Amino acid sequence: MMWVGIYAALAVCVVFLSIKLANYVDLIDKKTDMSGAFIGGVILAAVTSLPELFTSISAVLFVKQPDLVMGNILGSNLFNMCIFGGAALIAAKSLCKSTIGNSHLKTTVITFVMFAIMLLPVVFKKDYTVVGISVYSIILLVLYACSIKFMAGDSAETEGEDNSPLTLKQIVIRFIIMAVLLVTASIFITFAADKLSEQFKLGKTVGGALFLGVATSLPELTSSIALIKKGNFNACAGNVMGSGVFNFCIISVADILYRKGSVYTASDDKSNAYLNIFGLVAAAVVGIILIMKQRKKDTENAGLKLFYRIGGFAILACYGAFLFLSNAK
Repeated sequence: MMWVGIYAALAVCVVFLSIKLANYVDLIDKKTDMSGAFIGGVILAAVTSLPELFTSISAVLFVKQPDLVMGNILGSNLFNMCIFGGAALIAAKSLCKSTIGNSHLKTTVITFVMFAIMLLPVVFKKDYTVVGISVYSIILLVLYACSIKFMAGDSAETEGEDNSPLTLKQIVIRFIIMAVLLVTASIFITFAADKLSEQFKLGKTVGGALFLGVATSLPELTSSIALIKKGNFNACAGNVMGSGVFNFCIISVADILYRKGSVYTASDDKSNAYLNIFGLVAAAVVGIILIMKQRKKDTENAGLKLFYRIGGFAILACYGAFLFLSNAK
């Protein structure tokens, strides 16, 4: 039970630090002329994905468990989309009123393609390299670069007013301090997750998806809740979907660092396939919601709110189906 307590304490730290980061990002959004989609989808997404980055590096370099990487990243991405699904389900009215950048739909399409790419080595059990780097890694990095370009060019307006006495420099310094602390907590939570997977006799992929995937998605969850409360649904959507595409790049980093083979073919766990399949379905549903949002930009009616809620429930159901099938005998 000692590791349960350690895991819980670290998770609480991650939640606290994530809320602080979300507050600072919201202030940066209001104090600068940068696109809210870019701030949420690139800056906040990269910071809230630092736990995934450092836990994945720790998994391949120290724990020597590439299965944890796949469970961590794919599980985090599916959980991240559940954050959006939960927001659509619970805050459908806020979603109707909010302004969401057009780039988020493009990022969702890229997410869908990335899940499809990740499914290929699972199906064919092969990896191909160019100059020692997996072809899959190269494709994922190129797609991420495309998503950054889309978000940087988004012209969605900033939501809310700036009423903070802090200067931009003070905000940035506080932001960096919280980010460093978040990284530290993330490294330690990797070891706790590995111990819990052994203690509860779970497969490394399932253990990674549950203990690492959920824990390292706490920054996205808590920061998204904080942003929604502030009425900044655009930065929230950018955070969730931007974190997803950033996370796929982490797999590329882990694959380069893992010298005993390919992380893409290291696991025979069926849970890996389930994560990719339900990730594809969840990304498709998110895309449908965003398409409807673009067509009904400032519309609010009972039918539209019901549509968003049904879509949100469908995304949450994908995660539930993954858990059920992964643990089925």
